[in-house]
Amino acid sequence: MKLLKFGGTSLANAEKFLCVADIIEKKNKKEQTAVVLSAPAKITNYLVTIIEKKIDNDEILKKINLAENIFIELIKDIKKIQSLFPYENSKEKIQTEFNKLKKIINGVFLIKQCPESIQPIIISRGEILSVIIMKNILKSRNHEVTILNPVENLLSTGSYLDSTVDIKESKKRIKKININQKNIILMPGFIAGNKKGELVVLGRNGSDYSAAVLASCLNAKCCEIWTDVDGVFTADPRIVSNAHLLESISYQEAMELSYFGAKVLHPRTIEPISQFQIPCIIKNTNNIHAKGTLICQKNNSNENFLKGVTHLDNIVMFNISGSCLKDSGKIISRIFSTLARENIEIILITQSSSENKINFCTLKKDVDYIFLTLKKEFKLEIKEGLLNSLNIVKNLAILSVIGSNISEKNNIASKIFSSLGSSKINVLAIAHGSSEHSISVVIKKENLLQGVQNIHNALFFKKKIINVFLIGIGGVGKALLKQILKQEKFLEKKNIKIKLRMIANSKKLLFLNDFITLNNWEENFKKSKEEFNLTILNKILKNTLDSNSVIIDCTSNELLSKQYVHFIKNGFHIVTSNKKANTNSLKYYNEIRTTALKENKKFLYETNVGAGLPVINTLQNLFNTGDYLTSFKGILSGSLSYIFGKLEEGISLSEATKEAQKLGFTEPNPFDDLSGIDVARKLLVLAREIGYAIELKDISIEPILPEKFKNNQNSEEFLIKLQELDLSFTKRVNKARNLGNVLRFVGSIEKNGICSVKIEEINNNNPLYKVKNGENALTFYTNYYKPIPLVLRGYGAGNNVTASGVFSDLLRIIL
Repeated sequence: MKLLKFGGTSLANAEKFLCVADIIEKKNKKEQTAVVLSAPAKITNYLVTIIEKKIDNDEILKKINLAENIFIELIKDIKKIQSLFPYENSKEKIQTEFNKLKKIINGVFLIKQCPESIQPIIISRGEILSVIIMKNILKSRNHEVTILNPVENLLSTGSYLDSTVDIKESKKRIKKININQKNIILMPGFIAGNKKGELVVLGRNGSDYSAAVLASCLNAKCCEIWTDVDGVFTADPRIVSNAHLLESISYQEAMELSYFGAKVLHPRTIEPISQFQIPCIIKNTNNIHAKGTLICQKNNSNENFLKGVTHLDNIVMFNISGSCLKDSGKIISRIFSTLARENIEIILITQSSSENKINFCTLKKDVDYIFLTLKKEFKLEIKEGLLNSLNIVKNLAILSVIGSNISEKNNIASKIFSSLGSSKINVLAIAHGSSEHSISVVIKKENLLQGVQNIHNALFFKKKIINVFLIGIGGVGKALLKQILKQEKFLEKKNIKIKLRMIANSKKLLFLNDFITLNNWEENFKKSKEEFNLTILNKILKNTLDSNSVIIDCTSNELLSKQYVHFIKNGFHIVTSNKKANTNSLKYYNEIRTTALKENKKFLYETNVGAGLPVINTLQNLFNTGDYLTSFKGILSGSLSYIFGKLEEGISLSEATKEAQKLGFTEPNPFDDLSGIDVARKLLVLAREIGYAIELKDISIEPILPEKFKNNQNSEEFLIKLQELDLSFTKRVNKARNLGNVLRFVGSIEKNGICSVKIEEINNNNPLYKVKNGENALTFYTNYYKPIPLVLRGYGAGNNVTASGVFSDLLRIIL
């Protein structure tokens, strides 16, 4: 015997009803099958709202007619697909049931209330009609069907709306029924009968529960719960993109997952199958070939002992404190006895004896009732000051990690709290040890999604994921994307995954997903109609909760650089080749670093000085070990390195500049290079890194160009006008050559913090003498490196080396 249960989403329309019939037929060929059916999707909720609506009788009858029409349309559609389906007979049965319902509603309207004994009769119509329709589908396919009446055969105790089945007695009743072994057994879910023979319902997830009960009563070998998901996942896949399907879990693990919010099975459903050790499989009617998840006595899977990260939101915490809690046994006993008497569910409890305080968490829906109940119970203690006023903390959530013997495993708790700490999520309460299968923490509801995602990644995903939002797809940005794509497999071997989430330029943006990837981003970017500006960007970032999220700025946009503090506060690391932030005011420079430290985020800008050269990192490592600078000289511009190298080869200034532009060494307008301001900005970054509190205006710039060149904004006009300087520069180069020297454009930092940028004559003993062709060279004279300086030399311009430096910074986020 196999028990199948189909939920409302599996019976949502004619096609799905017939798909369920196909599954039943297939299963019944192998062994006798019993089937429990829910109401079609949303029908029960619809009937509940009819009870709750305080409207006139005519309007109620209209709503009942609408519900009736849903079923009539359903069987019409079934008839269209399955011609032998007995439409008229089914229609008559549906009309009979709804006529009964209308009479009941008329009676309810007359007495102006709906007694609790009547409510189950109304809200269970959907299940009863599902069975009628399925019986007719199967009979039209020449199957014999036995319908079990749950009111007669499932004896229950409890209230009309939340009963519990007496399995022992129900088993005896069903055993007396002589069911032909060839017959398919159908039973409506959600329904049972009390000792008086009245119809009652089984509360939340009642259909699943009645399926587990019937499986127990029939001694079924297996219970299959068919729903609209492939099985049990390690987290809710709607909020955790890399959640994966579990092959199997134990009854206890399933119980813990359900108790703490996972939409698997209600704990009441697991109790019967656990008691009688009936394996249960969660299956998907939308993907019938998926294996599903097996719930059994012992988890024999080779999977991780961890099973999931789940959550409950809409939680409130009650804080009860006062001197009378010193005698905590009596007071605590009274608190929980009072709540148990009122059937209030307590989810989590923590206690502090030293502070005479006890906290407990419950669902938001019960908060007012609990408050009034406890206030009444402890009226005297509160009046006498022995108990403080009840304090309620709202807008909370409980985040739980579930696994096999989790309390005995090393490092699980530390990973949980480290993950939360890195995201600056405060833990308000902890439950660990009360169950060997779970660790639970109470956090603010606003942090829930980020907490679930971060902890899931930390515990279940071996790969280190970096979520990247790239702004700027000029030469450097495009080169970076090519490098990331090229290194994808190499990084995969190191368990590193770079997920490009967004690519943007100054006008529009593109979101990447499973269909739009790095392989086809350019084509899709051209098609994108998504506008880009700072307002839109901030909205996107506000809704991004993934850990290790990084904004890469490959622009030279000053407005964007002024958003860095805001980005960091919103949980983002920053990697930038844009020098504008580090060369802004000293106040803003310090604010970025203070914020990054406070928020535990990284701000990386290696390419601000030497493109791909490891300048910043090398300096930081030196100074971290106690070294200090005595002086610095460097060629900090790849474009000017190239131009001045060509001058000594006899090429004129204007021609050398044109060549540098063609090779991509210069800015779009070479005036920006020859003005010396770019070198000054790089020198400012270095000086501040070393520890000098200076502004850009404090750096002395000896201009390459006369004052009259400042108004030349057009690149072509500028290059023509530059010819005016060719002769004077040729003379200056020749004069230096006669002395055995060369001209170089050099940035200097003296020990006292004086910074300057100027053209210098360099002799052949100087490390900068042979630096040309676009190379950068930086000479650091420090306490450790003297009299021979530390020299960093290499290409300091070009898209590939700059992109390489950005890429290196990106990987430092997780390394």
